[in-house]
Amino acid sequence: MLAMAPSHKLKVIILGHLRGVKGTIGLAALCLVGVTVTQLLAPWPLKIVIDYILLSHPLPPSLGFLTNFFQSGSFLPILVVSGVIALLAILGGSLSYYQIYTTTKIGHELVYVLRRELFAHLQRLSLSYHHRVPTGEILTKFSGDTNTLKDAFTDWSLKAFSHVLMFLGMFIIMFSLSWQLSLIVLVTLPLLGGILFFLNKKILTSVRTQRRQEGKINSRINEVLSSISLVQAFGRQGYEQERLEGESSENLEASIQTARTTAAVTTVVALMSAIGTAGTVFFGAWQVLKGHMYPGDLLIFVAYVRSFFKPIRDLGKLSARFAKASVSAKRVAEILEIEPEIQESPNALIAKDLHGELTFENVSFGYQDNHTVLDQVSFHIDPGQRVALIGESGAGKSTILNLLLRLYDPQEGSVRIDKVNITHYQRESLRHEIGIVLQDTVLFGASIEENISYGKPGATRNEVQEAAQQAHAHDFIMTLPNQYDTIIGEKGSTLSGGQRQRICLARAFIKRPSILILDEPTSAVDPESASLIRDAIAQIQTGKTTLFIAHQFFRMDQFDQILVLESGRIVEQGTHRDLLKRNGSYYNLYQQQRDIQEPANIQPVG
Repeated sequence: MLAMAPSHKLKVIILGHLRGVKGTIGLAALCLVGVTVTQLLAPWPLKIVIDYILLSHPLPPSLGFLTNFFQSGSFLPILVVSGVIALLAILGGSLSYYQIYTTTKIGHELVYVLRRELFAHLQRLSLSYHHRVPTGEILTKFSGDTNTLKDAFTDWSLKAFSHVLMFLGMFIIMFSLSWQLSLIVLVTLPLLGGILFFLNKKILTSVRTQRRQEGKINSRINEVLSSISLVQAFGRQGYEQERLEGESSENLEASIQTARTTAAVTTVVALMSAIGTAGTVFFGAWQVLKGHMYPGDLLIFVAYVRSFFKPIRDLGKLSARFAKASVSAKRVAEILEIEPEIQESPNALIAKDLHGELTFENVSFGYQDNHTVLDQVSFHIDPGQRVALIGESGAGKSTILNLLLRLYDPQEGSVRIDKVNITHYQRESLRHEIGIVLQDTVLFGASIEENISYGKPGATRNEVQEAAQQAHAHDFIMTLPNQYDTIIGEKGSTLSGGQRQRICLARAFIKRPSILILDEPTSAVDPESASLIRDAIAQIQTGKTTLFIAHQFFRMDQFDQILVLESGRIVEQGTHRDLLKRNGSYYNLYQQQRDIQEPANIQPVG
């Protein structure tokens, strides 16, 4: 069973859970043994009725103590035998109920443990992984593959054990009844085993293709639904439908191939069962006619032969399911074996009450090996300074923020806060000291209060309201149906752009961060909302180190420093007045905005 889980981490998770419930698994296994015994005993009461009651054959020496009982009349023995049949059915049913209940419970608990560990690991993985791997593929592994593993390591494993036990028990009893008839059945097994091995390999191949295509389909659906407004605005529903149908057809073909091969397993086993049964009836009846066997013995033998191939057939089906589980185990293991690129120092410092002194020293970084985004970037920001990052799209402004938040580590150089390399800080404590408001708002489909307190878990209602008031969000929140308890749509879809941005500001403010990062939060909102947001920022940034990605040159004289980036390098650095006097890159960018914007939106020089 463990062969299907090549990942050491996956083995540790699964075995750790199963070890914790080994007592329950042991009881379930005992119940399976009991069910198997009742199934093996099921034909014997009929043999007793036929041989010793209806045909009045003498009892064997082992049952000699029942001779007087069987000679007392037929009614009472038949009644007792019928009661035994009912008792075996009740006992088998009760044991089967407990086994199914316990294994199902263990399986669901295993899914819980797997998903908990997998989700925690996914959150630890670096952004580069999440940018590289489609979300739909991750969701398929998280949901579908963990369910498959649940069945494999609990329900299917015990079923396989039960079938093997049943197979061995029947063969031993059959061999004790007639080794000649047993050989007839035995000669079919090598051929059956070879065919099942070949079919199982085909199933494994088609299952791999099927699971891979399911991941692509989920990725496509997730991508389209997350951008449904764009798809509808451009009238591209038909195009997206065709793309999905193309990928779905490949998955359909792989699924049909799996179903065809699985059906072939059942057909082959049924054919071998029919051959074995026919041979047993023919030679068994001849043995009865010659007086070498009782009719009841033949009845038991035929019942066992008909049931003999059922475990093999079910094991064949289980082999297809284990093939799926093997693929699922490898897919889950792929995630668990990936180590986060951002590693925590063993003796990391807790970042708390930072002064906000920032230093980049000869920092180089690229998201891809052959493309550099930042090239030997160096600058220094004193505590409490307000600094603007200016540059064309792709110049490296957002990358500087990503490095500061330690979403990535620089490939060369160092980033220091309060003279300490940020790799020496605990990441979670460092990020708690940094408040961030992005241009693209990110909200959750939860209550207003939950979205604001996301920046400070356990925040009180008073703290939430205070942060909302600072962000000029309190007034509009009080007009909502349930005020702070109002549930907003996914990504804040039930709020306007300005309202969403002010909620994001409140989420950043409630942290009371030492460092504030703002990615032009007013560029996508109406003038009134922009004015309110600027007032809120001016109030909260007092005394805090503030980095501001500026897309619009509004009130540039308020910044203590302006860093101008071009192609991953800082080409100019200084105040608004100084940079304009140089007539360089900043002056050109400034003049370009003067040409395309209303004069009122540009702060005049001097």
